[in-house]
Amino acid sequence: MLCERPVNTDLRDDPLPSTALGRRVASWLNDPRDVPFVYLMAQCLAFQVFAVGLFFLGDSAWLAAPIYWAAWGFGFVDRFILMLHCTSHRKLFRNRHLNQLIPWAIGPFFGQTPETYYAHHMGMHHPENNLGTDLSTTIRYQRDSVRGWLHYFARFLFVGVPALARYHRDNGNRKLLRRFVVGESTFWVTSGALLLVNWQAALIVFVVPVVTIRALMMAGNWGQHAFVDTRDAGNAYRNSITCINTRYNRRCFNDGYHILHHIKPRTHFSEYPAEFEANKAEYGRQDAIVFEGIDFFQVWLFLMLGRHDWLAKRMVRLPGAPVRDQQETVAFLKSRLLPATAEADLTMSAK
Repeated sequence: MLCERPVNTDLRDDPLPSTALGRRVASWLNDPRDVPFVYLMAQCLAFQVFAVGLFFLGDSAWLAAPIYWAAWGFGFVDRFILMLHCTSHRKLFRNRHLNQLIPWAIGPFFGQTPETYYAHHMGMHHPENNLGTDLSTTIRYQRDSVRGWLHYFARFLFVGVPALARYHRDNGNRKLLRRFVVGESTFWVTSGALLLVNWQAALIVFVVPVVTIRALMMAGNWGQHAFVDTRDAGNAYRNSITCINTRYNRRCFNDGYHILHHIKPRTHFSEYPAEFEANKAEYGRQDAIVFEGIDFFQVWLFLMLGRHDWLAKRMVRLPGAPVRDQQETVAFLKSRLLPATAEADLTMSAK
């Protein structure tokens, strides 16, 4: 049975900071609603003391790795990545130099090479919108195929960096290309030097997290753009999904509202639930796919397990959308997992 619309429990617009510290922090920011990002930055910087400490443990660094990775994975990394996402779209600090703290001072400890995320997400993914020229497009794959996803991830991991450099070169994005090359190169040169200091700690703190985060980002992007109507693949309502009422949204700044994010990418994260509620009739008219109670990574997992029935049970019944029973919903979802043809790719790329 499809989900009827429950009360939305995702993050809503918070009042302006009421404490003296909050007001002081807000005075540094372009938007006072982003005070939580500064607090999160402080927590991440404090955690980095633990990371630095591993380099003083010698061969014993491996003994601390499970504790370090557990704290890193369950305490910080998801929230950091989405803070990076939000502050890539909306500059956090009024002082432009302070905006370098997240990608350069914090990012390398959380699997993000400096400037690469911005160059990929802002400089390539949003302009290309998951179409044929998007380097992370999903449309050429059967999107419930484990083999397809493994090929997708391997391609991103091993040729993603040179492909992104070539994309920006060919499109004349010289400034962004320079930032990207400098950031990526600085990270790997520094990591190489740290491998000579303590190779165990360097692997734990820098190398393993980069591979892990790139896998997670590709799983997340696959889930966000798994269901595509290839007849109208440039339409955000039909090439993206939305996930509501999830713990992930409450932890990660409403990242589940991916349809709206592609339509209005500069919308503040706290405004997403109200925007969705005000426009859900349009979602229904567009026959958009909205899930309740699961996030993008669970969508990815259910697809890899072939559990279309689980997904169908969590699909929200939108006003104005065609009425479907469980079996019809499964068939509808499967129809949006089919790969685009080469001819369609060329057509879409020309848009």
